[in-house]
Amino acid sequence: MSATGKIGLGGSCHWCTEAIFQSLKGVISVSQGWIRSDEHSAEFSEAVVVEYNPDLIPLETLVEIHLHTHSCTAEHSMRSKYRSAVYTFSEDQAIHARRAVEQCRNDFDNPVITKVIPFYSFRLNSEKYLDYYYNDPEKPFCKTFIDPKLKILLNRFLVHVNDKKIQSADLSGR
Repeated sequence: MSATGKIGLGGSCHWCTEAIFQSLKGVISVSQGWIRSDEHSAEFSEAVVVEYNPDLIPLETLVEIHLHTHSCTAEHSMRSKYRSAVYTFSEDQAIHARRAVEQCRNDFDNPVITKVIPFYSFRLNSEKYLDYYYNDPEKPFCKTFIDPKLKILLNRFLVHVNDKKIQSADLSGR
């Protein structure tokens, strides 16, 4: 097994992003909270840090899934809270992430606004909000906002879905 990889992803509510990446084969852990990309800025944005096994799921696939499971082409009033970004831990990783974003551009009708930017720091969310979806997938927020994103995952990226994890959510009746 090669060394694990780590990447930051933001673009929508971190509860949504956490559930998406917890549902994938090859993902070891997902830390949900806020990421800051500049040491000179006090601005944090909702995001997750994903630790993964690149032998099972490559960085490029994680980026592709990220782009398809949030509004990566939409500028809106909440973009500072939900920055559409891939946060990288090295220049080499940034090169691969930029290439992955570029390769996905034709999948969308509008320009992709997702930025590839350096990771600077992370603040973990409160314990009571961690594993938000899988602790209670019946919550109205989960049914309204997270289930549709997980259905995208099932429809477009089924080969990467962790069957045991996703079955615990029972999306069949929704």
